Amino acid sequence: MQMIASLPGRTDLRDVAAWAVRVERLGFDVLHVPETVHDPFVVAALALGATDRLVVRTSMVVAFPRSPMVAAYGAWDLAGLSGGRFELGVASQVRGNIVGRFSTEWSDPVGRLGDYIDSLRAIFRSFDTGEPLNHEGPHYRFTRLQPYFNPGPLNVPAPPLWTGGVNRNMCVMAGAKADGFVCHPTSSHPRILAANILPALAEGASAAGRTDTGPAVVANPQPLLAGSAAELAIRREDRRTELAFLYGTPAYQRQLEVLGISVDDPELVDLVVPQGVYGDMPTVLAEWYSGMCAGMVLSVSADDAQDAALGGMVAQCALIPAA
Repeated sequence: MQMIASLPGRTDLRDVAAWAVRVERLGFDVLHVPETVHDPFVVAALALGATDRLVVRTSMVVAFPRSPMVAAYGAWDLAGLSGGRFELGVASQVRGNIVGRFSTEWSDPVGRLGDYIDSLRAIFRSFDTGEPLNHEGPHYRFTRLQPYFNPGPLNVPAPPLWTGGVNRNMCVMAGAKADGFVCHPTSSHPRILAANILPALAEGASAAGRTDTGPAVVANPQPLLAGSAAELAIRREDRRTELAFLYGTPAYQRQLEVLGISVDDPELVDLVVPQGVYGDMPTVLAEWYSGMCAGMVLSVSADDAQDAALGGMVAQCALIPAA
């Protein structure tokens, strides 16, 4: 099972390198870089420059405010810089942010993101082979890439393309086009994965005639980890507040219907969040995810006092059978 850590979105840029080194030392395979208050390509470059083994994946770059060409140049550079340790995750975000925060058009988000991924593949192919760029899709059109502006081939494969989403149509599109799919925390429960996410991904992969097994799937359950039962109890109360806010979004709240519960259920934290002390978590997570996904995102505390226990847990969780 691939072990993934997520960089806190508000990490100071001067602290990114140290955080990445720590994550690599703890035994994680991948570091997820979000797009919140920093440019994710800058953050990824800092993390890659400080590490030797760690894969750095954007999770997720907000796609629509950037031309696919702009994203392609950044991803190509980072793949070359790191010897192939960069992976590009792109997602649609939500209408309010796209229109109000980025002043960008919002229309047909599923079709647009699918065309965005197709555009990236066409651009990567031209970068790699030098063949003329000719992509004409429903939302993007790329027909010009002079040799002067072509960075040329890498000595590593093109960056894998990841995405994520919650609604069925987005999952079907991802199944058809993406190399990997990162589940939202509200759709990472194994019953929701089995009922909603995995069938939609498989449907898309089948419709596209893919000969592989479809995109690799990463669960993002945001587990509660602690060094003691007392510490875990405190964190459970904090998570209860977080979940009440998160499930205030109707699209996320609908995920609970699969479990037959509501956001007001007093047992909500116990029902939707895997939790335990470090020594127990490999067993807990194996019960949730064995054979179901390719990787999972684990929480990393800002306090490194329990890194020995966390590193041991990461090593044990890596042994959980992957899909």
